[in-house]
Amino acid sequence: MNTMAEARLQTQQKSSQDGQETSLWSSGFGMKLEAVTPFLGKYRPFVGRCCQTCTPKSWESLFHRSIMDLGFCNVILVKEENTRFRGWLVRRLCYFLWSLEQHIPPCQDASQKIMESTGVRNIISGRAPGGAGEGQVPSHVRKEVQRILGHIQAPPRPFLLRLFSWALLRFLNCLFLNVQLYRGQMKMVHKAAQAGSPLVFLSTHKSVLDGILLPFVLLSQGMGVLRVAWDPRTCSPILRALLKKLGGLFLPPEANLSPDSPEGVLARAVVHAALAPLGLWTGALAVLRSLRRWGCGRRVCVRVHLAQPFSLQEYTINARSCWGSRQTLEQLLQPIVLGQCTAVPDTEKEQEWTPVTGPLRALREEDQLLVRRLSWHVLNASVASSAVMSTAIMATLLLFKHQKLLGEFSWLTEETLLRGFDVGFSGQLRCLVQHTLGLLRPHVALLRIQQGDLLVVPRPGPGLTSLARLSAELLPTFLSEAVGACAVRGLLAGKVPPEGPWELQGIELLSQKELHCQILLLLHLLPQDLLLLQPCQSSYCYCQEVLDRLIQCGLLVAEETPGSQPACDTGRQRLSARLLWRLSGDFTDSDSDDFEEAEGRYFRLSQQSRCPDFFLFLCRLLSPVLKAFAQAAAFLHQGRLPDTESGYAEQLFQFLQATAQEEGLFECADPNLAISAIWTFRDLGVLQQTPGPAGPLLHLSPAFASRDSQERLQRFIQQFICS
Repeated sequence: MNTMAEARLQTQQKSSQDGQETSLWSSGFGMKLEAVTPFLGKYRPFVGRCCQTCTPKSWESLFHRSIMDLGFCNVILVKEENTRFRGWLVRRLCYFLWSLEQHIPPCQDASQKIMESTGVRNIISGRAPGGAGEGQVPSHVRKEVQRILGHIQAPPRPFLLRLFSWALLRFLNCLFLNVQLYRGQMKMVHKAAQAGSPLVFLSTHKSVLDGILLPFVLLSQGMGVLRVAWDPRTCSPILRALLKKLGGLFLPPEANLSPDSPEGVLARAVVHAALAPLGLWTGALAVLRSLRRWGCGRRVCVRVHLAQPFSLQEYTINARSCWGSRQTLEQLLQPIVLGQCTAVPDTEKEQEWTPVTGPLRALREEDQLLVRRLSWHVLNASVASSAVMSTAIMATLLLFKHQKLLGEFSWLTEETLLRGFDVGFSGQLRCLVQHTLGLLRPHVALLRIQQGDLLVVPRPGPGLTSLARLSAELLPTFLSEAVGACAVRGLLAGKVPPEGPWELQGIELLSQKELHCQILLLLHLLPQDLLLLQPCQSSYCYCQEVLDRLIQCGLLVAEETPGSQPACDTGRQRLSARLLWRLSGDFTDSDSDDFEEAEGRYFRLSQQSRCPDFFLFLCRLLSPVLKAFAQAAAFLHQGRLPDTESGYAEQLFQFLQATAQEEGLFECADPNLAISAIWTFRDLGVLQQTPGPAGPLLHLSPAFASRDSQERLQRFIQQFICS
């Protein structure tokens, strides 16, 4: 938070030199702040740092302050200066000459290395399940290993690689205006490569071109040939053969069989020997493939983000030491939802949302947990390092706060940068708004009104659903404040009528203990892939961070009760003797002296004039998810169960569409929200799985078979929704 405040002060000092002043609806509420023009590069945060708790050595050694001053480069801009030659003919053939000068390391024969690996030797000697014993002829095993290895990879062909890189360079120049790469992020990757350990890259697959774009970018930056893991089910045999010669990797079909199947034992051993990291990272790749999107409809600018590398060995050592006791969502929330208890358990939530693929099933339970938590870190880093686009900012303003687009677009851009997220656009403000509205033209209606003003109105129906998907990209920026605002709404739901004036709601005193409990309930309810909590961060620390954000943005004001210690007085604060041995991220109020300090702090909602609008804006950011969950609870007595997960998801999606037509809640009519609600209800114990002939079947659990329990679930979710 201090970094944000310092950045805000630096930005204001820099912008004062230009003499541009504007009154913004900014945090500070009522203060006149000078205009910030981030599009000119005055302040741009460095994003994508690795976890300081789990990988402190990588966090420090692979980063230097000087790389923050490096700018962007266009990787598809190849000129005469990028080659060793000069002249008129070179300028005409610079693409071809550039492809000839790319370094392609020679390929080594991996069959002998695989035969000497521990896993394959154990199978040959019969010391592993599925092994053939000492009597089997090793030549047969060698042929089988070569067959499996031929299915996984093939030796890269330098001529094909150079020809493909030349053709791809011309194709990308026709498709994109430029492909930007941050030099500072690339410098960290080069520094990690100098250590000599193999590098593994994970992609969020925001475009279908990532499979060819990322290898090209890394090849152009001197990183050599990148071996890309592809799904063999999505490629034809001819395309699979071509991709293998270009560096592609494909898992053999036997690797996806069950762990006790003898046919897949040798295949999994070859996979682990040929690619030591592949079996560990496939689970994370399965999670990140769900984020695949296509967004290249016209010639646009593209930016490739690379998060800070970290040592996997360092992570595995430190991550295991951070593991503590955890409970399932059913154990944490179901008694509270059904009214059986009111106390929130002081423990963490374990949500197994990572798909269990074949290679992941072959790992030990401890290693599976390591992969799941590694996936949380990777997903958190990928979202944090991704730039927020102008369409996401405009869609958020059109859906949740539509007044003056020019001023609010500048305000929201500034707030995004000051919260440590980068933006993927630049230029003059008016031109940016016009360009963004042009991109959103199918989803909005532009109306001319008097005095030449332009009124922008979202189109009802699917247009609102598309805008809601775009605005979801901005949710991680304000996620802490949005969670806090919805938790305050839930705390006030039982005390003040929701339609009451803001002044009436500001009268109520909110204790810190009540706020922590309410925030914790909402954290348990929301899915893990939405919250993006790092597994090394405790829920209590996140609750305190949410509370601090609400105080900093001016929504909550500390209320000093008579005889209590002032909130700003830290001189008399002390640590209990039981806390002296705890880790810095493992402090909880349950370890303090009977909540004395936490119970003695009270807050009120600020009465500044801009607070109601900002509070409503934050609540609406989470409203699509919460409203979809509430409608899923209302659908429980209408759904046709038992049914498969895909079948019930289709039922729920049709119900969301029908409700959208009746009530206008088109931002909730999203199949991804339907699937997320089903997964959350399954973890909560609302839905249970039983084996069936066509796969697992979902059915209502006995605890939620009655209408009363279903209505309790719906009321529990609706308390966090601000109408």
